[in-house]
Amino acid sequence: NLAELAVEALLRLMDSVLGVRRLSEKYLPLVATIFIFILSANWLGLLPGIGSIVLRGHETVPLLRSPASDLNFTLALALIAVFGVNLLGVLAIGFISHMKKFLDFRNPIAFFIGILEFISEIAKIISFSFRLFGNVFAGEVLLTIIAFLVPYVVPLPFLFLEIFVGFIQAFVFAMLSLVFIAMATAEHQVESH
Repeated sequence: NLAELAVEALLRLMDSVLGVRRLSEKYLPLVATIFIFILSANWLGLLPGIGSIVLRGHETVPLLRSPASDLNFTLALALIAVFGVNLLGVLAIGFISHMKKFLDFRNPIAFFIGILEFISEIAKIISFSFRLFGNVFAGEVLLTIIAFLVPYVVPLPFLFLEIFVGFIQAFVFAMLSLVFIAMATAEHQVESH
């Protein structure tokens, strides 16, 4: 069965990140949901009429728009992913153990590393949202311009390229979420010197 082969391949990929099949099976529904949701959001913009049918008034506004080509959507998705990863970290290793990653008062260097960890969480949100938004929006603009300049056959290779880019962006978002889950659910190593 094709679906069973796909799930087994995904579990093997997750095993390479998480190291344990039990954890891979535990987080498979979340990672697969992220992948499928983002993939469908990316590919919605490729349907005919999405983004090209506009309402004219005070401003020209598209009637339908791909969710992934809106920065609000990608920012909300990034916030949900990063907060979800931290929640999974708290559930896996406990609140105190997880917070030691951000607040460590043993010495000035450990405190500074905690501040850097907090800044990295903010950077993850920015990186997630702008990477997804930029790639999908740029692809839609490219397709619109090519279709306007040379309609019919010439846009086809670019359409297939955007189908591939949409898949890759969904895969990257899901895999980065998985890597962040693996990092958040691992015990924070405290060196005692």
